[in-house]
Amino acid sequence: MDKISVNWDLTKIFKSDDEFLNGIKTLEKLKSNYKNYKGKILKDKDTLKDFILFQKDVSMLCEKVYVYAYLGYYSCMNDVKFQEYTEMANRISDEIEIESSFVTPEIMKSSYSKVLKLLKEADMLEESFRFEKIFRYKDHTLSDSEEKLLSNLSEVFRTPENSFMSLNNQDIDLGYIKDEKGKKVLLTSSNYGKYISSKSPRVRKSAFKNMYKFYENHINTISSLYISSVKTDEIYAKIKKFNNAIESSLYHDNIFTKLYKNLIEVNDENLDLLKKYYKVKSKILGIKKLNMYDLSVNASNLKEKDIPYEECLNIIYDALTPLGEKYVNDLKGVINNGTVDVYPKKSKRSGAYQWGTYRTTYVSLNYENNYEGVDTLIHELGHAMHSYYSDMNQSYTYASYPIFLAEIASTVNEILLEEYMLKNAKTKNEKIYYISDYLDKFKATVYRQTMFAEFEYIIHDKYSNGGLLAKDILCDEYYKLNKKNFYPVVNVNEEIKYEWARIPHFYTPYYVYKYATGFISASLIADKLLSGDEKFKDKYIKFLSSGGSDYPLNILKKLGIDIEDEETLNHAYNIFKKKIKDLENLTK
Repeated sequence: MDKISVNWDLTKIFKSDDEFLNGIKTLEKLKSNYKNYKGKILKDKDTLKDFILFQKDVSMLCEKVYVYAYLGYYSCMNDVKFQEYTEMANRISDEIEIESSFVTPEIMKSSYSKVLKLLKEADMLEESFRFEKIFRYKDHTLSDSEEKLLSNLSEVFRTPENSFMSLNNQDIDLGYIKDEKGKKVLLTSSNYGKYISSKSPRVRKSAFKNMYKFYENHINTISSLYISSVKTDEIYAKIKKFNNAIESSLYHDNIFTKLYKNLIEVNDENLDLLKKYYKVKSKILGIKKLNMYDLSVNASNLKEKDIPYEECLNIIYDALTPLGEKYVNDLKGVINNGTVDVYPKKSKRSGAYQWGTYRTTYVSLNYENNYEGVDTLIHELGHAMHSYYSDMNQSYTYASYPIFLAEIASTVNEILLEEYMLKNAKTKNEKIYYISDYLDKFKATVYRQTMFAEFEYIIHDKYSNGGLLAKDILCDEYYKLNKKNFYPVVNVNEEIKYEWARIPHFYTPYYVYKYATGFISASLIADKLLSGDEKFKDKYIKFLSSGGSDYPLNILKKLGIDIEDEETLNHAYNIFKKKIKDLENLTK
């Protein structure tokens, strides 16, 4: 067997640091060329073609510079050289954004029909969808000077988020708890997941109370930051001539508020299923009434199995066979190409993620030899293969897929893994573990993220309609939502009212609902793949190859998934219902 690569090879982006620095110098020269196109972009077909190619070159190089700098930095966050590189990458990116701020307003002064005519004459009709998306914003684009002013103020608008991130990352202090063996350990955001899912009720309770004590102690500051963020979102939306922030946020994906509200309504209609699950779970765990800190523990008492990285890869290859031999072979090619940085290292960024440039993709892990490590890797490889197929089948213009679709491929992979492990489970306890794992993920990604989405909608709506926002209102509204979702099956502990204060995604308005729609879509896709439908498998590979070549709902509809349809949403909840029944039957 070939030696398995366990470290990144960043030379696929730049062969050396000198080449990176030359990239920065090249961008310094190129940015000044924007002025040559000001007032002339749509002068004739040749100028338009030159500008499109020029902008593409700038964008691709800027992306390479940015990704190279940050991947190097994330590999060792104490590396002074890469700290400097990230500053250089940020500076040149911001300068290019400012230099090019005239582009969209200038294009907007024309008409889509004129641009279409020029594109046809220039033999560049493949760029038409890109311009169609630009002209959708015609009524929401300001003058050159106003757009430039907004670009210059972008960092100011990010102040609430940046301040929250500083508090939530640099200044966070969750204190110490005692682990399962009674050893005193420092609780952190990174290891909280481990302790809140501990088999020991004492450990879970300690982790829960320590976590939310920190946010209670800082609730005035965080409330002030979030209220400022809400106000900024709503004011910015009005400046851009939208009615509100939700309309502004959904507009990019050509999505209407109906989908958002449908999701919340259907989720509410299926809350009895969630409560049913917790009734079953409480019986298995032997807890008369679950607390909020009991919800993350797996219902089984399966002992953690040691899974070395090489074995992890073999499990993944076998689990993904429903996607076909070509997919698995392509995946092996990606993995063995210096793409995955596997093990923890001193000063390496925590957690796991996938990122890259056009036709390069990288995955970072902090792999531990356990099932969670396998699950994490197969998730990130879902992202990597989505990027790989999109890059291989789309031009640079359309290779990047929209965030709305971003979590689907990764979640499909996770579900296929769980189904593979379930199918090959040798004991009842193993089966309980993998079924519970799916149900807990559904709860965390569909029910919980939809609850987040509802909270966000309530708070923004209050402000938009002249309502008062204050820390008590934020906490009370969040607590009421938890009562609706979990009471009376679960004891809704008082501390949970502070949970909203630790969610960073709230500083990107109307983002969290995409996790829920993504998981719902993935559940339906995995269900079809496991049925052995060869035609659907081919459609799914085409989905992965679509990038951003169409609006996300249209790309999904080509798979036969209409996420705006309540029946489609309910189909996913029915899968959840069937899994609860399977769990019940196993534990009778």
